[in-house]
Parts: sequence; C-alpha cells; structure tokens
Amino acid sequence: MNKLFVAALKEETVGLDYFHHIGVGKINATYNLVKLIHKYKPLEVINYGTAGALKKQLSGIIECTKFYQRDMDVRGLLDLKLGQTPFDNINEIILSEEGFSCGSGDSFVKKQIEMNVDLVDMEAYALAKVCKLEDINFRCFKFISDNADTNASSDWIENCKKGAELFQIKMKDF
Repeated sequence: MNKLFVAALKEETVGLDYFHHIGVGKINATYNLVKLIHKYKPLEVINYGTAGALKKQLSGIIECTKFYQRDMDVRGLLDLKLGQTPFDNINEIILSEEGFSCGSGDSFVKKQIEMNVDLVDMEAYALAKVCKLEDINFRCFKFISDNADTNASSDWIENCKKGAELFQIKMKDF
C-alpha cells in the first residue's frame, strides 16, 4: 500500500470507504496511526478531516503544511513558548512554507486562542510528528467546517458530510 488515508471519524468520511479511522485527539491518532503504519508500511499518509478556521476568509478544502501543538503549555514552569514540549527538539513541523498552519489540541475550539495559526483541529500535529519520526511523507487536507466560535458545534455537525464530497473531488487532481 503506497498511500494510507486516515481520518478521525467515520462522520467526516461518509462515502469514502478507503479511509482508516484513527479516533479523536492526539493520543488516539498517534496510537492508531502507528498500528496502521506497522501493518501497511505506507510511503505516504494522507490525512483528511474537519477543522475550525481562525482566519475567517478560509473555506472549503485547504492543505496544511505547518503543524503546531496548541495545548502544550509549560510557560508557568519553564521559559518556553506556547506549543513547545520540554526536552523535545520537535516543536513545530513545517513541510512547506506554502499552505496553511494548523494548531492541534485536545479540545474543541469555540473562541479565539493565543496561538497564531490559520486553523485548529485535534489530530494533525500528532500525525505529522509520527510521519516525521517514521520518515513517511505526510499530506494533510482539512475541510473548514466552522469558524471556531460560539456556533462551532452546530456548524460542525451540519457541515461534516459536505467536506467528504469536496475531498473526493479534490482527490481527482492526484
């Protein structure tokens, strides 16, 4: 298997039966991606999922190429920036300056956050880091399902299926 397609939830990939579902959050994503990598030995991992836009002009399917861990915060203990993990030399993953930045964390965002990123999700940083450590090519496509605001929950539910249809169209470009 050259390409491994992963998404957090079945609800995000309605009609896309070639996806493996890895669960919500950084720990579930990491654990399940590692199992899939050992089973299939892919050359490339392609992640698709939903995301909240912090930049209101974003819409549709976008490719993320810069990944940050938005909820790692040890600023009260050590002199580190938001997103930096103590004693870890991988605190950001930049595949290309082209594309958008994604802040991953284990919370559903419904208001502005401190980190300056284009969009937020719950898995992409973890997936990008596993692929970097395993020397596997990683691509990440996100459907802007909401604007990470007070309407985020209802917007996400309403827009989930729309993204799967757009992703299928996007894959025809490959």
